[in-house]
Amino acid sequence: MARDGIWLLCLQVVLRPTLVPGIKMEIAIKNFRTLHVDYPRINYPKGFHGYCNGLMAYLRGRMQDWYCPKIHYVVHAPWEGIQKFCRNSENFCENYNEYCTLTQNSFPITVCTRGSKKPPTSCSYNSTLTNQRLYLLCSSKQNAVPIGIIGLY
Repeated sequence: MARDGIWLLCLQVVLRPTLVPGIKMEIAIKNFRTLHVDYPRINYPKGFHGYCNGLMAYLRGRMQDWYCPKIHYVVHAPWEGIQKFCRNSENFCENYNEYCTLTQNSFPITVCTRGSKKPPTSCSYNSTLTNQRLYLLCSSKQNAVPIGIIGLY
């Protein structure tokens, strides 16, 4: 019995460093789908004063964070259509310490931009609907999935 306990303790010490990054990556993948993919696009009630105001209120509540980001990208396409571009990512983005890629296809995207004349605590957003290619952060080099959006092309 004591030997089993020692064996379990050794496994925890050896495996813990690999389990923590794996859990963080799973959270990043889930957050990408929750925060950056809205397909089909949701229509918010008029009380939210526009798509981005409704979306950002939802996201801030979901993340339990009252910070109002300056810009946020939302893709209106199926997950499978976005995901395939990270399957083989040859580029490593040193600034983000992650693999990255530029999608070959354009996607319908809403860009939510915080009002420039508003203080950072006032979360009032403007919406811009566009159709562009995405710079994506990917979870690894091979067989990966998106974990973030760097920008648009």
